[in-house]
Formats: sequence, structure tokens, C-alpha cells
Amino acid sequence: MSIFTHFTLGTRDLDRAKAFYDRVLEPLNLKSLFSIEGKVCGWGKEAPQLMVLYPRNGEPATAANGLTVGLAAPDREAVREFHRRALELGAVCEGPPGPRPFAPNAYAAYIRDLDGHKIVASCRTPE
Repeated sequence: MSIFTHFTLGTRDLDRAKAFYDRVLEPLNLKSLFSIEGKVCGWGKEAPQLMVLYPRNGEPATAANGLTVGLAAPDREAVREFHRRALELGAVCEGPPGPRPFAPNAYAAYIRDLDGHKIVASCRTPE
């Protein structure tokens, strides 16, 4: 069981962020679970685990330096599809899909989303 209940990421454009995450999270089997117009959107498998929102303090959203949100992918093809869709929608590549030395069979792809947040999709399944 994870030690985390959810992650929230700030955005400067909620509609744009929702459209982005609806597409890039699909290969990871994460679906849109709720949306409160003009406030927050949430994705997950059974409960919202990733939420995107306008910061409650009214200040502009900024990406956290040093933060990476890691999302589990079911297999290597899902990692590649996550990365492909993200770049197609305007994300920046922070590391193309490929093997990673941090664990046996680790395979990952890193992106910066439309608000600059660093997101990784990874799996540990052999080829």
C-alpha cells in the first residue's frame, strides 16, 4: 500500500490541463473521476489520486523545484504511449522512454507538463 493518498498540482489553465491529462493518463489506466468547473479535476483508478487545481491562495501556479510525480504504467508500451501523447500535446521531454538504472527491468519516460511539473511514467516489467 502506498504511503500517499493523492498528489495535487497547480495549474494556470484548468481546461488545458484537463484536456492534457485526460489523454496522457489513459495509457496508464487512470481515468477522469471528477471535475468541479473552474476549480479542480481528479484522476485515478478507483479514487482520485492525482488532482490538478488552481492554487487556493490565488497566486499563480509554479512547478516545484525537485519534485517529480511518478505514475505506474502497466507495461513498456504504456510508458511509450504516455510519452508520445504528452509531447504531441505540448509537453517537454525530460527523458525519452528507455531502460533506467535505478531498479531491475526499470523502464521510464519523463516529461514536463504544460505547467512545468515533472512527471514520470514507469514500469518494471521485462521486455
